Amino acid sequence: MMECVRTPDERFENLPGYPFAPHYAEVADGDGGTLRVHYLDEGPADAPPVLLLHGEPAWSFLYRHMIPPLVEAGHRVIVPDQVGFGRSDKPTKADDYSYARHIDWMSALVFDRLDLRDITFFGQDWGGLIGLRLVTAQPDRFARVAVGNTGLPTGDGPMSEAFMQWQKFSQEAPEFPIGTIIQGATITDLSDDVVAGYDAPFPDDTYKAGARIWPSYVPTTPDDPEAGPNREAWKVLLAFDKPFLCCFSDGDPVTAGGEAAFIGRVAGAEGQPHTTIEGGGHFLQEDKGPELAALLNTFIAAG
Repeated sequence: MMECVRTPDERFENLPGYPFAPHYAEVADGDGGTLRVHYLDEGPADAPPVLLLHGEPAWSFLYRHMIPPLVEAGHRVIVPDQVGFGRSDKPTKADDYSYARHIDWMSALVFDRLDLRDITFFGQDWGGLIGLRLVTAQPDRFARVAVGNTGLPTGDGPMSEAFMQWQKFSQEAPEFPIGTIIQGATITDLSDDVVAGYDAPFPDDTYKAGARIWPSYVPTTPDDPEAGPNREAWKVLLAFDKPFLCCFSDGDPVTAGGEAAFIGRVAGAEGQPHTTIEGGGHFLQEDKGPELAALLNTFIAAG
């Protein structure tokens, strides 16, 4: 059974633009115990779900600008916190985390606990690395897919220099200031209370094991443990013929040009209105959230 910490509820009180009620589900931790996973569930319960997955080192707070316009359009919006982030439980040992375990944990929530179907998925950063594995594991559950500033790396080609520098920083820096890291990857000048909102899940370093280790699990070499599974996932993804939209931003050095892996290759990407969102950094949800939500609403309405 894993050693875990759970962020006190009072850390999440009065966060700017984040009035959403928490929801929780228990999933197997893969080590004989369970983990409590947090998710937001907004909008009509009987509407087809829009699943939004965050990446590193963010949490569901990242989607606060996008949830209201999606709900206003009539959608049910599900926004989980990955294990180790937000209001979800946080194993304290770095080696309790892995890419495969993150997929297992999110699969247990999305498929087993919530039994979501007819899903519109959007993922950014690790939200894509995990979410695209969910899509390719059970493609029949997904109605359409959108991705921004993400990928499904196999280690067969070089990663961007910006990513390699970030990976090195994450493993070596003596301090790991979450809110400051988010600020560094956005174009918007974040207010102090927003930076504090990103810091909220992490009262001290004992809560940051997952945030610290996650960048090291991105497959950067062909022999990475998840390189082979990602290659197999690509076979399914290339044949995925339901609508597939790329909405990358123009200001992200980490994933610049990453849409080329999908456009012209994934079957469902053909003929879609792929969009480059101007004025967005790596965390385009923070910089251009309402614009991104409007794109998703239009994408869903197109059928």
